[in-house]
Amino acid sequence: MHEAATRIDELRALVGYHFERYHAEDEPEIPDADYDALVVELRALEAEYPELATNDSPTRRVGSAGRSTFDEVAHRVPLRSLDNAFDIDELRAWSERVLRRLDDDPVPAWACELKFDGLAVSLRYEDGHLVQAATRGDGRVGEDVTANVRTIDDVPDHLSDGAPAVVEVRGEVYMGRSAFEALNADQTAAGERAYVNPRNTAAGSLRQKDAAVTATRDLSFWAYQLGEMDGGPDLNSHGDTLTWLSTLGLPVNEHLHRFADFDEVVAHVARVEASRHDLDYEIDGVVVKVDDLRLQERLGFTARAPRWAVAYKLPPEERTTRLLNIEVSIGPGGQATPFARLEPVFVGGSTVTAATLHNADQVREKDVRPGDLVVVRKAGDVIPEVLRPVLADRPEGSREWSFPKSCPECGGPLVRLEGEAATFCTDHACPRQVRGRIEHFSSRGAMDIEGFGEQRVDLFVSEGLLADVAGIYSLDYDRISGWEGFGETSVRNLRAAVEGSRDRPLGRLLFGLRIPHVGTTVADVVAAAFGDLDGLEAASIEDMEAVEGLGPVIAASVYGWLRRPSSRDLLDRLRIAGVNLVAASVVGTNVEPLLAGMAVVVTGTLAGYSRDEAKAAIVALGGTSPGSVSARTTALVAGEGGGSKLARAEELGVPILDEAAFDRLLDAGELPG
Repeated sequence: MHEAATRIDELRALVGYHFERYHAEDEPEIPDADYDALVVELRALEAEYPELATNDSPTRRVGSAGRSTFDEVAHRVPLRSLDNAFDIDELRAWSERVLRRLDDDPVPAWACELKFDGLAVSLRYEDGHLVQAATRGDGRVGEDVTANVRTIDDVPDHLSDGAPAVVEVRGEVYMGRSAFEALNADQTAAGERAYVNPRNTAAGSLRQKDAAVTATRDLSFWAYQLGEMDGGPDLNSHGDTLTWLSTLGLPVNEHLHRFADFDEVVAHVARVEASRHDLDYEIDGVVVKVDDLRLQERLGFTARAPRWAVAYKLPPEERTTRLLNIEVSIGPGGQATPFARLEPVFVGGSTVTAATLHNADQVREKDVRPGDLVVVRKAGDVIPEVLRPVLADRPEGSREWSFPKSCPECGGPLVRLEGEAATFCTDHACPRQVRGRIEHFSSRGAMDIEGFGEQRVDLFVSEGLLADVAGIYSLDYDRISGWEGFGETSVRNLRAAVEGSRDRPLGRLLFGLRIPHVGTTVADVVAAAFGDLDGLEAASIEDMEAVEGLGPVIAASVYGWLRRPSSRDLLDRLRIAGVNLVAASVVGTNVEPLLAGMAVVVTGTLAGYSRDEAKAAIVALGGTSPGSVSARTTALVAGEGGGSKLARAEELGVPILDEAAFDRLLDAGELPG
């Protein structure tokens, strides 16, 4: 009992502290998931030891009392919070409780909508005019932010005809990802501190004393619930409510789905989790509701939350963990990158034990040190990243980390060039660099040599069988055949893959050689411009700069690389090995250059083409296929999951083609009219 009481007191202090940092100050020190974990632990202990529960426990609060700089607004209908479900079992358990409370009467439909990561607000309209906007506050009393909300373009000052005498609309103020990135770009350009995340930036922007500052922050709003209402239609469901709100001119999110079967709800949650990064705004869950309003009324409320709704929380993308040590990894090009060794933590759908720290400047600016409790982020497929330390938890006597002077792979010197953020191992023979160059050369986008995965390349290099990419074409297969795991069939397939790669066109070879600034598209452009390696080697830097799509930086990189003694030696050995040094026929004698002068970017997943096949089709008809969208882009071919390129094309007014339109472009060379 004594240990439980001590832990409860400790948790109440922690929850109370972080609660105020989040709700009142908009400056959280720990991620939502870690705060949720503290609350869950506290509730569990209070349930196990009810004699230790108190009415002033932070587990019984809905929100913060807010700041004294704003006038108070008493909510006529309380703005309750939502109970959470952190996994599918908890979500199903909630649905079963709902059915039991309804005496096993069926639920005609379950409504699912996105849980936006922003700031809850209440908008009060009288006779169709916005008269007051307030934050949630503690659920009973909020803050008057009317002047600031009026600056949000999404929030109408006047509702459409037919609005009731009084209608209170609940919703979420948020900042979109692109707006957040643009704001931070402006901050960086002005030499100011970048903001941490869109949610807290939105909350801080809405609580500005000067509404003119709020007006500069590009905030948005979604309506999702009704509060007090005098008059209006007789609504039967949550879905009907949102439809009616949209007719009044209020923005309603399009991602509302209703399902009769709860298994469909579970499947929907999985789809949302998989596609959350396709949205231009952040979400942290899915809100599941009983759609029927009369059933909602039967179910009622607890002291803090409705029984007819629950928030399913998606796996967290930010968590705290202990930074055990800072180490340095060497990349294929010799770049030395610091990374954090971490206590294992589940974040972004997987267990993370290491996270990038980018470079020495980032380590210094973030001031992370071994022993720190740190915030780690892993969004989608992004490499885990250490965001910041939790300074309140920093151990006494901790010391700043300093970048090592020597390479951990080969012991050679690590050098940081003047004016650059990156640090490099300067030893070209560094084993890590050798392995990296061979892995890249053999990869699918380059020479596509099956059987040269990371483990095999490591074995070949460590056994002295390979020292560079040219050595691939003189492998000692007799020696390999004597190794464990290399049977007759395996060796035969390896030999066939190597032999087949000799015929790859020059563009694939140039990309495989890891020339700085030369990606797949640039490599194809260079190869097509000069026809073969002899023509490329004979070209002046002016000749290269004259090629459309290159420019002085790429031209200087290619020209300089070709004139290194080590590069010339490597190319001579590839010649002797019989590797093809001629460009693919970009436009054949019987092929009309239908796309000449066109720059067609490809993004997302297409049904009938791989990304490389689509680009190749464009180049084969005389066009180019850059890797990014710009004002010079002719069109964007967008498959599923277009992401940022699609958003950029829409912003610039670049024509966007679906796969059918792309097929017509390849057939006729014309954009849709």
